[in-house]
Amino acid sequence: MDVRKIDETIGKFLAENYTPERVEQLADRFFHKGVVKFDESARLVPAEIMTAVQAEADRLIDAHKERRDLLLRTTGNTPRKMSVVKSEDIEQSELIRTIATSESFLGFLGRIAREPIIPQVSTDERYLITHQELTADTHGWHWGDYSFALIWALRMPPISCGGMLQAVPHTHWDKSNPRINETLCERQIDTHGLVSGDLYLQRTDTTLHRTVPLTEDGAARTILNMTWAGERDLDKPLIGNDRWWENPEAKAAQAVK
Repeated sequence: MDVRKIDETIGKFLAENYTPERVEQLADRFFHKGVVKFDESARLVPAEIMTAVQAEADRLIDAHKERRDLLLRTTGNTPRKMSVVKSEDIEQSELIRTIATSESFLGFLGRIAREPIIPQVSTDERYLITHQELTADTHGWHWGDYSFALIWALRMPPISCGGMLQAVPHTHWDKSNPRINETLCERQIDTHGLVSGDLYLQRTDTTLHRTVPLTEDGAARTILNMTWAGERDLDKPLIGNDRWWENPEAKAAQAVK
């Protein structure tokens, strides 16, 4: 794939497939639910780009994956059980880097967010690949330090094996007192089924979310996360020493077997 043409290709695809009225509908959903999914009925990128990203993620997993099994104090000791590919390794992919900084792409997603989406985050947050493949693998309840993430559902298990996204929008993260169980008792949990090839845009700093634990070994779940900022994030300090994907020995992380 000619990466020099990606911005043009994405821009043309979006212009042909989304009317202003449809974008407004998606923006309304994003505001209320904190999540907008793009599936077989409404794709976000052409099939050839999705295929190329899937192949690139498989290559990066084979070369760079690291296992994480830990609990995180700043999210109430919720678990992280998965393999990861860190941002610094993904950053070497010209394909992924070009998509994540495409003006056509970010401009379209900004219309759904109703604000500018800015590709200016800490270097360890720009990208993350997670790969779950063992029984009980999960990305436990959490928020994001930055406002926006686009998740590429590259490989999804059958819903009967878990792996769905669960989300609670319009919530607040206090790292010293996360109150996750109290929030889950007080609020409705939305559950979103996914199949391979779906994407979803998420407001990550105010949407409490997790992946439902896998129920079978080999029921693989692989995602690519692209993280972006809102203007509110640009001067926000990163606190908590909880960057577990980058450093499994971060102060807020506790290893588990």
